[in-house]
Amino acid sequence: MNGPTRRVKILITVIATVLLTALATTAVVRARQSPTAASPGGSPAAATTEPGAPGRPGARLQVLSNGLLSMVSLADPSGPRTVTTQHCERAYTAGGTTACLTPVGALSGPRLLVLDEDQRTRRSVALTGLPNRTRVSADGRLVAWTVFVGGDSYAGGGFSTRSGILDTRSGELISSLEEFKVLRQGRHYRAADINIWGITFGSDDNRFYATVSSRGVRSLVEGDLAARTLRTLADNVECPSLSPDGSKIAFKQAVEADPAKGWRLTVLDLATLRRTESAETRTVDDQAAWLDDSTLMYALQRADGTNDVWSVPANGTGKPKILVPGANSPALLPR
Repeated sequence: MNGPTRRVKILITVIATVLLTALATTAVVRARQSPTAASPGGSPAAATTEPGAPGRPGARLQVLSNGLLSMVSLADPSGPRTVTTQHCERAYTAGGTTACLTPVGALSGPRLLVLDEDQRTRRSVALTGLPNRTRVSADGRLVAWTVFVGGDSYAGGGFSTRSGILDTRSGELISSLEEFKVLRQGRHYRAADINIWGITFGSDDNRFYATVSSRGVRSLVEGDLAARTLRTLADNVECPSLSPDGSKIAFKQAVEADPAKGWRLTVLDLATLRRTESAETRTVDDQAAWLDDSTLMYALQRADGTNDVWSVPANGTGKPKILVPGANSPALLPR
């Protein structure tokens, strides 16, 4: 019998090569190895398509994996993830806009990168300090950030912060919220030691919440961009995070109002100012995010320095569980 023709041999070789390449690509993603090389233009690797969680088809979680912007299916958050080449110290995404605080370089400071849905840089803002917090408004228009500019811990007495807001539509840049007027019990509060951090946005692109610290007291404030004011609402509230329905604030509450004793992940009802401690009893030094109106996401660090994203019900019931191992800075991507 005659052997296969040359054309048949070539066809078999091509098919085998395609199959081997597909298998190798799957193995790389499932093993969560190093990210693929950047394209000649420097763009991060494209995301893969994953099935979403029941009721939220296509929903994904964005996280940082060893400082690299990554995506994982909400239906299988501990499963394979897509890892890009974009390095961030902190990141958050909403409304098609990603805020990435880049690491401090050997000869350069951090930057705020505003990325679009294809991870292309729309705006870059030079910052001074250590990247700490970032948030994006629900429609993707407003981007906020916080950096440490002295010291390296909220628990210390000598730290200093800088927080700002960028309007990606108008281009307006507020480099420091310390320019705003602080109103405490209706009166203009003045002090040389005011620090502001941990911004979270309302739904109207004008209202926001943050922490104001002065003379040892850390307070939740409601900000008004148009009026340039910060009005205090409650004390012992740090790193607020507004729920999707706008009714609750998740925050870290200092144990006995003393950050040196650690923080308890807590939820504040904005209508009544009633507090509900979550079932997470370990100290949480993070700005929590909301998976939905009843579930919190937050990062905890292991003894070896590795971060994991955990979740816990917001109403004080249930128990904490690992959501995404080896990750931090979670944000829900609806689809």
